[in-house]
Amino acid sequence: MENRADIAKIEEKLRQDARAVFQAAIDRVLPETCIREFCRREGQTLYLGDHAVDLGRVGRVILLGAGKASAAMAAALEPLLEGAAVEGVINTKYGHLDKVAHVRLVEAGHPMPDENGVKGAREILDLARSAKAEDLVVCLISGGGSALTPLPAPGLTLAHKQETTRVLLGCGAAIHEINTLRKHLSAFKGGCLALAAAPARVFSLILSDVVGDDLDIIASGPTVPDAGTFEDCFRIMDKFGIEGDLPPEVVAHLRAGLEGRVEETPKPGDPVFEQCFNLVIGSASVALAAAREKAEELGYAALVLSSLIEGDTTQVARVHAAVGREMVASGQPAAKPGCVLSGGETTVVLTGSGKGGRNQEFALAAALDIAGQGPLVVFSGGTDGTDGPTDAAGAVADSRTLERAGALGLDAEAYLKNNDSYRFFDRLGDLVKTGPTRTNVMDLRLVMTG
Repeated sequence: MENRADIAKIEEKLRQDARAVFQAAIDRVLPETCIREFCRREGQTLYLGDHAVDLGRVGRVILLGAGKASAAMAAALEPLLEGAAVEGVINTKYGHLDKVAHVRLVEAGHPMPDENGVKGAREILDLARSAKAEDLVVCLISGGGSALTPLPAPGLTLAHKQETTRVLLGCGAAIHEINTLRKHLSAFKGGCLALAAAPARVFSLILSDVVGDDLDIIASGPTVPDAGTFEDCFRIMDKFGIEGDLPPEVVAHLRAGLEGRVEETPKPGDPVFEQCFNLVIGSASVALAAAREKAEELGYAALVLSSLIEGDTTQVARVHAAVGREMVASGQPAAKPGCVLSGGETTVVLTGSGKGGRNQEFALAAALDIAGQGPLVVFSGGTDGTDGPTDAAGAVADSRTLERAGALGLDAEAYLKNNDSYRFFDRLGDLVKTGPTRTNVMDLRLVMTG
């Protein structure tokens, strides 16, 4: 059995390797990497996946989009459009700009929508409506696109949508559930952008940030049919008991839809989607494959647990901690030195008034269960570089985290109960800060032992 000094030395290397693995995953799903893999230009022919477009027969190329990575996607695509008549509008999160020549970039609020998002979404929709049959519309969609395009349905305001977002984020609803409601409160989402762009051909290049890469959920599906219904909205409200917490105007709008007085979102089979082509160019599974390859390169027996993990952050963290303890004890499910990876997006139910995000809270919950069980490291980070309303991507914990915290007078359980993981890991120097990564394919978690 290793002594304390040996464990500390091993865990320091594990921490360094975890960051290298995380960075390899991000690099693999950067917009320029994904665009280069899926798009190319040969003479006047532009290839978008398997689709060939003769730019000589195209009127305008209209670039539209929204998301944390969408500005970088536009910067990567523009060189392939040299000589074409290009214009566009894209909404992106504050601080996520890139160098573009033909596209107007609108910075807007995320995760809480703001007035800039409304204005930018209206500009995007107006430009889409100007498209003719001979034009080519390319939509660049990535995670965060839903909050960044908060154009309310008639009769609703931004304030109504902001309050709805606040309630949904705090109740523990999954992104699928959040976006189901968002689509039914929007003039932009749930296929409405495709409707506006008809009769032009619409190609959407998508960086997926949702479990299972469901096209109607990513950025709330602005260019795909909406399978959700007003009835689903009420089912979600009942599940979390939030109808009384939502603005009365929102509930009234949803009830009008349920009763057929507000038109449903465009559904599968609508002819408008015959000219719409949606291509997922990057996802959690792609990032995880790159992470596994990097871990193996560093000498670890690497195993991808799943790219589809959802659920309560604390419970998911404790399952991962149990996997780590098993690795230390028996070399299962990955022999030592081992690295178990997972992707997806968990949820946090807010019970306190602290500062943090799901990745930091994951690391804190795991730290409680791996204390003294080293050498063992748990790392959790958002691939977009942002964890909740903080400047951290996530946090890293090891078997000595609680011991170090105790020496500083920090009560880990109290910090967890108060949802105050940011301040806990900030005191320890264990926050993971990357800045905006310019991509977004949900979260990456690593459990590593030496």
